[in-house]
Order: sequence, then structure tokens, then C-alpha cells
Amino acid sequence: MATRSNNSWPELNFDKLKDTVATVQLWTQIVGKIRMKNMPWLNHSWHVTLYVYPRGLTTGNIPYGDGSFQIDFDFIAHELLITSSSGESQKMELYPRTVASFYTELFEKLKVMGIDVTIYACPNEIDPAIPFEKDEVHKSYDKKQISLFFTALLKINAIFNKFRAGFSGKCSPVHFFWGGFDLAVTRFSGRRAPLHPGGIPNMPDRVMQEAYSHEVSSCGFWPGSEQFPHPAFYAYCYPTTAGFGEQPVKPAQAFYSTEMGEFFLKYEDVRQAANPENNLLEFLETTYIAAANTGNWDREALECDFSSFES
Repeated sequence: MATRSNNSWPELNFDKLKDTVATVQLWTQIVGKIRMKNMPWLNHSWHVTLYVYPRGLTTGNIPYGDGSFQIDFDFIAHELLITSSSGESQKMELYPRTVASFYTELFEKLKVMGIDVTIYACPNEIDPAIPFEKDEVHKSYDKKQISLFFTALLKINAIFNKFRAGFSGKCSPVHFFWGGFDLAVTRFSGRRAPLHPGGIPNMPDRVMQEAYSHEVSSCGFWPGSEQFPHPAFYAYCYPTTAGFGEQPVKPAQAFYSTEMGEFFLKYEDVRQAANPENNLLEFLETTYIAAANTGNWDREALECDFSSFES
């Protein structure tokens, strides 16, 4: 195992993190749906996402009436902050509390601020989907574990943005999808894709079909699951091209899951690397090349290098 030269990458342990993630994911779904209801539809559901900011996750600016508002998860002070262009603000403490409690208080705070929003109050991409106002099951919030997870997100967000800069074709922002609770960035070939089959739990097929209306090479970071109990980086393409999983990728610890149809690299392998940033960039670049080459993308037209512009 390589000697780790950058010990500022926090250790993430799935067993310690999973209960907090299960609760916070549902909290982010509530906040994300509030954003979704007030934003115009953007292709591939880009209007629903959250973004990493210096203290946690944010909706960014949400238009409302003659002004706007914003909702921020502050994982340093462990608060949820609602601010508006009228100068009003409300705070909620983040602590071990049920999803039902979080949902009720958040909408009470919005009402005080004169913000009237109605959402579809059930989770997406989760099964079973307990209605938010009835969910007394999920109630974990470990401040230390969410702080470690957020510290990792900050580092990964910066590297994903660096990777994104090497592509001049259509590319998503680096953004956080509350459905899967993953940070992702997606490149597009520019060509339409076959109709997506759908079949995602508690997600309309038409949403998935619009999300994958065009060919993509996508990568991201995910905290893991009971079936794969490791925080990890992933990379896939749609449609999955012949030979994609057989392509050589780096670093050596990366592997292809035929069951999932994706490449994976465990977060811990990146953390333990002599140069974690370069280790992760290798994974992002080589898995993209695997998708682009097997998918016959016009790489010369789509890729760019602005390094000469850097001072």
C-alpha cells in the first residue's frame, strides 16, 4: 500500500456514516423538492440539484415572487439557514431528529417568511418511500460523521471541477443529486441516445428518459450502500458501449462491476494514495476515455486544454 502523503483527506467509514446519510438524504430531498418547485425545468433535471459551498450544501438562488430565497445546509455550525432577498432569515438546528420533525419545522419557517410551496412529499429513488410527514424511522445525525463527509465533498468537488475544465462540449455543472445522494459531473457526446428503460424506484420513467436523452459519460462520488458498503467513486456511460468494461483504466485499484455496469474506485484507495488528487484524476480521465473511445465520440472536437491560460 502506498504511503499517504496527504493526510487531510478524512477517513470515511460506511458503518459509522450510514445512519446519518440515510436521514440527511431525506432532509436534502425535502429541500431539493422545494427548489425544484420554484425553478424552470432544465434539461436532465439540472434544476433540482444542490451544490457544495464552503459550509455544506446549498440550493443556490431560488426565484420567488419579486425576489428570491436560498436554503443552506451548514455542516460546520450544524444548522439549516433560509435567507431571502427581503432581508428575512430563519434557522433550524440540525441534530438527531426525525424526518417528520424536520419537514414540519421547515415548512413552518417558510410560512413565517411568506414563502408558500407545496411539494410531492414522498422520497424519490428510495424504497420503501415513507411520506416525509410520517417518517419517524430516520432520525440519526452524527455531527462528526457528517463533518467528515462534507470535508471529503469539498476536496472532491474541487477535483471534479478541474476534470470538468478539460471538456469543451456540453457538460453538466458539478452538482449534488439528492435522489441518489451523490456528487456528479456528466459529459455529453452531442448525439441522441436510445430510449432509457426507466425502472428506478419511485421515479417516473419519463424523468429518467429525459435525463438520458443523449449519450453521456458520467462520474461521481457516492457514500455506499448495504450491498456495497464503501464510499466510492463511480463512472459509467449511457448507452453502455460494447467493450466499455474491458477498457484499461487507472489507478490499479479501479475495477468494473458487470452487475452495475460501472467502474468503481473506493474512496479509501484514493485517500491512501501518495497523491490523492492525481489518483482520482486518473480514474476520471481513463474512464471517460473508455466511454469516448468505445462510443466513437469526436474527442478532438470535444476536448480542450486551457492550461496555457493559467497564470
